[in-house]
Amino acid sequence: MYVIRYTADAIKVLRRMPRNTANIIRQKIEEVARNPANARNVKKLKGREGFRLRIGDWRVVYALEAEVLILIVIDIGPRGGVYD
Repeated sequence: MYVIRYTADAIKVLRRMPRNTANIIRQKIEEVARNPANARNVKKLKGREGFRLRIGDWRVVYALEAEVLILIVIDIGPRGGVYD
């Protein structure tokens, strides 16, 4: 399993959203950390490093550091605004 690390921006977004939505997002991130190769609703980003996890109207942008098994959550946001 990958160790999950969140950026300060990602933590800030999680704290501002409704608790039930934040819990669902955390649960989905943990599922990806357990097995990133078989994760559902994940696409490799084009034009920059990392991956996108879709959770309803929310998107989680993350990167993997395979050599040390770390999943870094870079940003969380609503569809459309998270990629800027």
